[in-house]
Amino acid sequence: MKSGIIFIISGPSGSGKTTLCEKVLKDTNIKKKIAKMVSVTTRQKREGEKCCRDYFFVSNKMFLYKKRSGHFLEAKKVFDNYYGTPKRAVKERLKKGKDVLLCIDVKGAKDVLKVFPAAVTIFVNTPSFSDLKNRLVSRGSESKKTTELRLKIAKSEMKEEKNYKYIVINDKLSKATKELEEIMLAELGA
Repeated sequence: MKSGIIFIISGPSGSGKTTLCEKVLKDTNIKKKIAKMVSVTTRQKREGEKCCRDYFFVSNKMFLYKKRSGHFLEAKKVFDNYYGTPKRAVKERLKKGKDVLLCIDVKGAKDVLKVFPAAVTIFVNTPSFSDLKNRLVSRGSESKKTTELRLKIAKSEMKEEKNYKYIVINDKLSKATKELEEIMLAELGA
């Protein structure tokens, strides 16, 4: 049986990578073929998020226990919170020939590529840094200090786009969604 494909979607905070993943997974052709792996995090739920759909929300203590136990394919501390991808769920799905979508940061992507070097990498970015800044500020979900930290980290993350197979510029959501769908379907041979 042919192993499944891992799609890694990364990009700086505010680039719209999570929204793009949600939109793409509503496409019937993609929804049948690819499952988004739900990450584990210690951060607080944002408005509209649901446990087990958007993230598995756990305490710091539980996360660190799971990390020590080898539960994660990749795990990082980002903006004072931990994030990780459950290893067993990914490996079981791939073993069955099913495809997987990981929406993770660039550091996590590097860790996954060490284990799965054939993963398809897609970097989501905004047309410019000022666009990214406007998105983060208008989102209003973090303090000014956290937003400034996210912008600082975003600058270094944006330099990583050259290491990705594909780059999607999220200037118009509908256009970026279509482009991401086309990339994924082409990689699946659909």
